[in-house]
Amino acid sequence: MKLKVIGYWGGFPGPNEATSGYLLESNGFRLLVDCGSAVLSKLQETVAIEELDAVILSHYHHDHMADIGPLQYASYVTSFITGSKKTIPIYAHTFDQAAFAKLTYKDATKGIPYEADQPLTIGPFEIRFLRTVHPVPCFAMRITDKQSTIVYTADSSFQEDFIPFSKGADLLIAESSYYGNQDGSSAGHMNCKEAAAIAQGAGVKQLILTHLPHFGDHENLVKEANEQFNGQVTLASSGLEWSKH
Repeated sequence: MKLKVIGYWGGFPGPNEATSGYLLESNGFRLLVDCGSAVLSKLQETVAIEELDAVILSHYHHDHMADIGPLQYASYVTSFITGSKKTIPIYAHTFDQAAFAKLTYKDATKGIPYEADQPLTIGPFEIRFLRTVHPVPCFAMRITDKQSTIVYTADSSFQEDFIPFSKGADLLIAESSYYGNQDGSSAGHMNCKEAAAIAQGAGVKQLILTHLPHFGDHENLVKEANEQFNGQVTLASSGLEWSKH
């Protein structure tokens, strides 16, 4: 399984960058995890619209799904340009029925519900879910292609359940909206030390800090995380690639 970070900012995109979006590829199948602000533009630096096979959303906050509308238009228009109609499935929860209903657009995209207590298979990927601690329903994901495993926390304040959920993963992609001396729990977010505590407790091989703040020196996020986690800590960045060695 290969990962490419399309966007990593929290809240809103930095200049010429994007909020949450992660492209996974295995056996030629391309899955986009979250589709936040400016993700569609950045995604096309890597793959064409018609090469995307599926999308899955953690929740309906704009920084995780704002570009669903542009993706729908892109898929619709591209079908006329290429002469090949392709419906992109968008997997999401149904706790917000109005938001879920908007995931289906003409023949361009189709919303497909996932159930938090049931594994989901998308192409070569098997995905399990964990509800996070966030102001709206949101789900972390444990994604495997049977050869490697990635855990994505999505948005959440710290919860002990993340540790068994992440156990033994090759990669943990954890939100780090705050620095180690800050408490983001009231907003439903973690700091870098809490993300690192999950990585250490779960024995993951590598930690990528994402959903980064628009203030401070991001290198301090890594320094503080290294105080809690013995493994490799990396800052998410546009175009960052990962694969199991």
